[in-house]
Amino acid sequence: MAADGSGLMTNQNFLVTGISAIGKYLVNLVEGLGSFLTFVYYVLREAAHPPFRSRLIFQQMYFIGNESTFIILLCGFFIGAAVTLQVGTVFTLFGAQSMAGAANAKALARELSPLMAGFLIAGRGGAAMTAEISTMKVNEQIDAMEAMAVDPVGYLVVPRLVAAVLMLPLLVALFNISGQFASLLVATNIFDIDIGTFFDKMLKIVSWHDVWAGLQKSLIFGAIIAILACRFGLNASGGAKGVGQATTNAVVTMLLVLLGVDFVITYLQIVVQ
Repeated sequence: MAADGSGLMTNQNFLVTGISAIGKYLVNLVEGLGSFLTFVYYVLREAAHPPFRSRLIFQQMYFIGNESTFIILLCGFFIGAAVTLQVGTVFTLFGAQSMAGAANAKALARELSPLMAGFLIAGRGGAAMTAEISTMKVNEQIDAMEAMAVDPVGYLVVPRLVAAVLMLPLLVALFNISGQFASLLVATNIFDIDIGTFFDKMLKIVSWHDVWAGLQKSLIFGAIIAILACRFGLNASGGAKGVGQATTNAVVTMLLVLLGVDFVITYLQIVVQ
């Protein structure tokens, strides 16, 4: 009887411990979500009110846009070439290889360009934002700014948010152009598609709605990258190790969130259309 009672108590303790752990996790999850949404609201409110720090915005636009142009063009070129090569090989089986360029253009415009450009900017620009702000945080520069009555959100976060939202659509447009140029080279030189046929099929299949769908994603992706990068940077702690951990967590989170949001936006665009 004593053994049975001891086993029952052990099972009850295990159950209570499990429920307690789940409860703590849910409470922390809700608390973290609430804190993040409050941060987003504060950032958007600051972005809508002066002072508008144009000098800082242009600096971030140069960093996010100009310094990312080469990697965007290079990645777009090879993505466009690879997609056209794969699609063209399949279409050749059905005698429809002339559609390879149009299929590539539609895939780039709606899906590949905004997502791949978002990944590249998250890995380059987002990581740099997090590293810079987290370094300032662990070195107590953020505290010094607050002591001098300078709002860190308005000074650090808002310029990066505005710059990312403005520049990512332009980078996506460059990605589209580079990818379709590569598609043209592959289609005409490997699949012997006439240039006139290439553009005729592309213009029939791809519309401005497809291009606009990709640009809509890029606007949202730019905001996500900037807000998450700055959020992780402002929450960093623990010296150099904390900077590295914050940067790693920020990049991983940005990539996962971009994938999830991309699916939601794509679904909504299809339903609305």
